[in-house]
Amino acid sequence: MTLQQLEYIEAVDEYGHFGKAAEACGVTQPTLSLMIKKLEDELDVIIFDRDSHPVVPTQMGRRIIDKAKVVLFNASQMVEMTKNEKQLCSGEVRIAMISTVSAVLVPGLFKFMCENYPSVQPLVQEMLSDSIVSKLKKAELDMGIMVSPVNDPDLLEIPLFHEKFLAYVSPTYPLYVKEALESTKLLNHPIWIMKDGLRQFDRSMLAPGERFSYDKMYEGGRAGTLIFIVNEIGGMTILPELHRNLILYSMQENLRPIVNPEVSRKISLVIRKDFVHERMLNIVIDAVKSIVPVQNQEEVIRKGPLTL
Repeated sequence: MTLQQLEYIEAVDEYGHFGKAAEACGVTQPTLSLMIKKLEDELDVIIFDRDSHPVVPTQMGRRIIDKAKVVLFNASQMVEMTKNEKQLCSGEVRIAMISTVSAVLVPGLFKFMCENYPSVQPLVQEMLSDSIVSKLKKAELDMGIMVSPVNDPDLLEIPLFHEKFLAYVSPTYPLYVKEALESTKLLNHPIWIMKDGLRQFDRSMLAPGERFSYDKMYEGGRAGTLIFIVNEIGGMTILPELHRNLILYSMQENLRPIVNPEVSRKISLVIRKDFVHERMLNIVIDAVKSIVPVQNQEEVIRKGPLTL
């Protein structure tokens, strides 16, 4: 078994076609097919259903490919670990973010990279939290930026920043006249959310014993859509604090603090515990430091270089 064979089965899984996979790997199709057949013979399993179009893995093949991705990830980490520390950092970094974080971080992240590390290519995707965790564990991502705690024993969480939640209230809604809204009473009112589709939340939607989670209310959508709904239809919604500067100054008058107690969330950078690309990690952390106000930054990213 060789790393090259693992790269070949990963490519076939990605493209669903032996010819396209061979082209992507820079080899002929007969060479790629022969190497995969040798791996199947060695393991005494069939990895791909060749009668399917596109080609798909067998049940055992799926498990082998998932393991192969982790092995290839660890191999690339080993190469990175042995590089000269003075070498210019370059290459791709695969980052996934939840949607309410990407709206705040992505423009500044790309600006920071272009100005300071033009050889680094950030590949950023928006994902739900569960998808980020799954892809990190399969080594299909390098980093995830999401609400913590994640509480997964295979992952390392590095706190980046914290932010309070604010209420965004229509001038036509009765609560608009209040200077602050009490969190204990807030959920007695309908709130526009984007969980399981755009809808208004009320307590009757909660299952027995279930608690309302502020950081889950945007799953599958963007805060900007909720602002638009409030502006057009009325009512109110909840926004993370750092979205304040993403809305028009005149609309910021519609924001109200949530108090007694304040509600907030912590955003962390999440990586696999076997991640060794410390330089790239610190570059991304430095990018976040350049974007997020100091008062929102967690102590861990104010202290300089991170040691893994």
